[in-house]
Amino acid sequence: MLELIFFNVTNGLIIGAFYALMAIGLSLILNLSGVINFAHGGFLVIGGYLAYVLTPYLGFWGALLVAPFLTALIGFAVERLLIRRIYGRDPLYGLLLTFGLAFIIEDGTRQIWGANGLPVSVPPALMSALSSEFFFITGYRMFMVATVAVVVALLFVLLRYTRFGVRIRAGTLDLETVAALGVNVRALRSLNFAVGIFLAGLAGVLAGGQLGLEPTMGDGLLMPSFIAIIVGGVGSLTGTLIGGLLIGVASGLTAVVFPSASEAVIYIMMALVLLLRPRGLLGEEGMLT
Repeated sequence: MLELIFFNVTNGLIIGAFYALMAIGLSLILNLSGVINFAHGGFLVIGGYLAYVLTPYLGFWGALLVAPFLTALIGFAVERLLIRRIYGRDPLYGLLLTFGLAFIIEDGTRQIWGANGLPVSVPPALMSALSSEFFFITGYRMFMVATVAVVVALLFVLLRYTRFGVRIRAGTLDLETVAALGVNVRALRSLNFAVGIFLAGLAGVLAGGQLGLEPTMGDGLLMPSFIAIIVGGVGSLTGTLIGGLLIGVASGLTAVVFPSASEAVIYIMMALVLLLRPRGLLGEEGMLT
């Protein structure tokens, strides 16, 4: 029984790491630009399929490094061409635009690579179990968690100790004042959007190596990522990180005693948080900490 619990907690942490990575990217975009990006799961798919295309030429490690940056460049272009046109408008415009983009990306990947699942080649050394007793803890799973931890730590350092990060945090609080101080808000929003999409692309590469690729793979991670933002608190990246891990572990533990409710539990958690603490665990409106 203990081994089963440990197995499900481990799975929950891994899935929670994906939720957190996706949710932090969503939160970055939402906090500064006010856009609820329903196409975020689509960008995860782009990252995964780009890695699939690049792996034969660059190997897994090269694809892991290059694919998220290419995904970020695509996101940067999308923001420049489409997203920036809806800033300051009714949020419904953003919902409709990104919702449409999500369908375009999904159908585009299906037309190019087909509807069947595709594998991402992972170095064999990473696929072996670390021990015979804990056969479910593979080197690749540990690598995924470590990669997410390092990337999130670097992001927090970027936001706290660089001029670019300080401007993002200030823009979250008062974008008009930041613009009045001479900061190019258009460029700031574009770069911030690209950073958020980079995280989605990285999640796509990592998820592809674990789960394989399919055009709809982003759908299963998108809604829990939004829930992670709500649970952790809108405006708080630290809360979003905690929220993603919490719902992942809660889903894993629920699978031990009531498998059919492993997905429903995250919605129950969201409902409880909204009832008891509507701003989320660490959220404060307009704050990015």
